[in-house]
Amino acid sequence: MLSPYLDILPEIADALATGKPVVALESTIISHGMPYPQNVETARRVEQVVRDNGAVPATIAIIDGRLKVGLDAAALEALGKGGHAVTKCSRRDIPFVLAAKQMGATTVASTMIVAAMAGIRVFATGGIGGVHRGAPETFDISADLQELAHTGVAVVCAGAKSILDIGLTLEYLETQGVPVIGYQSEELPAFYTRESGFKVDYRLDTPAAIAEALRLKWALGLEGGAVVANPIPAEFAMPKADIDAAIQQALREADEQGIKGKASTPFLLARVCELTGGNSLAANIQLVLSNAALGARIAAAL
Repeated sequence: MLSPYLDILPEIADALATGKPVVALESTIISHGMPYPQNVETARRVEQVVRDNGAVPATIAIIDGRLKVGLDAAALEALGKGGHAVTKCSRRDIPFVLAAKQMGATTVASTMIVAAMAGIRVFATGGIGGVHRGAPETFDISADLQELAHTGVAVVCAGAKSILDIGLTLEYLETQGVPVIGYQSEELPAFYTRESGFKVDYRLDTPAAIAEALRLKWALGLEGGAVVANPIPAEFAMPKADIDAAIQQALREADEQGIKGKASTPFLLARVCELTGGNSLAANIQLVLSNAALGARIAAAL
């Protein structure tokens, strides 16, 4: 039964009713991930890439206290212009933003929740959250990981964000029984770079092979989602030494300024962008487009 707080655009509702492929897209990347107007331009490009690869895009957000599956042009503009003033919503935030009839940008976790409500099985994004560096002292672990353990949506991403502790993130996912699939790769990508030094659980080389594994997982009643790790296209990847140096400096500055919790990821990504002269933002856009294309092909195969 669909939630009475859920609004699905007619095109998406029709696609779901008739078995056409649909790909969920998040909205935090619009409000918190990039500056205006690049954020709105990128959101439109991502939706077009999904269409070009045979699926219907479903960008998810909270608008005026309603869960929206699919956004019109006005809603995209409002999210893009609102920027960091828009509430960044994970699982815990959803009821409060709905009650206040506010605007909310969905993270990986909350996008998965709303996608599952609507019956969407594939979600394409930039990178997942994870275990933050220093987590043994801070316990700073993204809610994305728990959502992956319990919500049956596959997340196509460029691995975990490279500002995270990738080794501990993989350990957490293993404990929670979440498979990490490398698309044409045996190594987990690290967002801006194609390599991290850590292996995936399974390498699968076609969208059809990924779709079949996902179909069997859910047909067997196995709870939770999956990480589909798609390395950034080689021509857009950044030198690992450059990105590592920028991340280390950004982490030091965040610590000095006392930036923690859900404010840390937007700060770190923005600071890394500044330190790399904008190169990381350009890479971010390209990896999201690549993930959208793969997500559409997996959804079509499902």
